[in-house]
Amino acid sequence: MLPMATAAPERGSKLDYESKESKSNGFDPDSYRMTVGEHLEELRTRMIRAMLGFLVALVACFVFYERVVWFFCKPLVNAYYKHQLNPQLIVDEVGEGFMVAIKISMIVAAAVAGPWILYQLWQFVAAGLYPHERKYVTRYMPLSLTLLVGGMVFVYLLVLPWTLDFFLGWNKTFQLRVPDQVAFDAGKPTTQATAVQIPVIEGTPSGLEKGRSFLWVDPKSQRLMFFHENTLRIIPFNADTLIGQEYKLSHYMDLVVMMLITFALAFQLPLVVLALERIGIVDVASLRSGRRYVYFAMVVAAAVITPGDVITATIALMFPLIGLYELGIWLATLGKPKEAAGASKS
Repeated sequence: MLPMATAAPERGSKLDYESKESKSNGFDPDSYRMTVGEHLEELRTRMIRAMLGFLVALVACFVFYERVVWFFCKPLVNAYYKHQLNPQLIVDEVGEGFMVAIKISMIVAAAVAGPWILYQLWQFVAAGLYPHERKYVTRYMPLSLTLLVGGMVFVYLLVLPWTLDFFLGWNKTFQLRVPDQVAFDAGKPTTQATAVQIPVIEGTPSGLEKGRSFLWVDPKSQRLMFFHENTLRIIPFNADTLIGQEYKLSHYMDLVVMMLITFALAFQLPLVVLALERIGIVDVASLRSGRRYVYFAMVVAAAVITPGDVITATIALMFPLIGLYELGIWLATLGKPKEAAGASKS
């Protein structure tokens, strides 16, 4: 139960509260009390400040939405280049590109403004917490944010590239062809007209002149490039199998956001273990004795969540989860008497 805030003689005016809050080290929640109406007014003020911070971040992200979208798409483009596929995403709805830009800008803005929003929330909630409750929050909140960011960085740098590499490679080697398709033989002579020879140039050649047309093949992006009337057009290449790899922009963005959120929450495992021990559901001895079952569950989770080979499943998720679990046990032993810690080890 939160301590009920009631009017008290020592409670000064709203101006007194604002003066206390504006101190260099923040405000002391124990130095004032508020009525219910003042609590609601304070909540309104904090929500307005949090929304203003979010709107500022949203405007900035939408102004630079091309860079933001490119940041999300870069791992996929690198995987495309590795497997010699056309590095493009498609849209099949009129407003899909615009809605993706809005959605990604809002998500990134929420992440950027997250610390400011949490700070405003804390300024409001801290006044209703007991000192020992505030101590727990201030002690473990930095660790929670660090784990949150660490999970997202882990996904972006390791898990997402490995996942995309596996799926693109699998689809590329899936040699399913139409039954009546004639197999191509590069060494077989032909009696038809002589084929047109097109130069192979990686990237965009220099010396393109306005008013002239140029045609070449880019081996890196696997596209036929056509420059005409000062405008560049492309024709993407695709496999000669039944499966052509073309992916929607919105679906890919949903995949990336889902993985970022999933791993960011999974990296909160140490704090979950700590909370279970602190509230008395399990003790440190049970956490240690149940390692074999927890590790087995983590291996299964790593194999299911992270598609790929054994190395990917093991390194990408299982070892980090085991390390996070052990970190949670270590946090649970902090502050305990040495006798209790020694007994839990046994």
